[in-house]
Amino acid sequence: MEPLKLIAEDEEDLEVMAAYLQDAVGVVGDLSYLPGSRIFAAVFNRFRWENAADAKSRKKVFERARTGLHFENVLSVKSRKIAQGKPDGVLNLLSVTFEEGEAPSGTVVLTFSGDGEIRLEVEALEARLRDLGEVWETKNKPAHDAD
Repeated sequence: MEPLKLIAEDEEDLEVMAAYLQDAVGVVGDLSYLPGSRIFAAVFNRFRWENAADAKSRKKVFERARTGLHFENVLSVKSRKIAQGKPDGVLNLLSVTFEEGEAPSGTVVLTFSGDGEIRLEVEALEARLRDLGEVWETKNKPAHDAD
């Protein structure tokens, strides 16, 4: 299967991207804000939801892929409950949403387990996601409490 490549330029696009990123795992050291370039970039180990149903029906293992994510037009970055002094701190990405401001600006919100959050103030929404290499097998499928 071809590596995943997505572009988000509006809230609807970002919702699709967020579905592919749900339950991606990364570390604090793989997050970076480049204010001079107005780019926020991150690398995650993405659970391949697009293959999960097929894997379950064929009794195969699930897969993860190393995935790059970056946002352009970033004016500022704020975080809450992200231990920036711990580059090996593990982050589990739960959702990516867009809070519209004065069009086309707004705030991208990355929400992590443990109530962590990163807020990107953007001049305009422009995000790119791309799988970076080979996939690997995992026996574990992310699960969420019904609460």
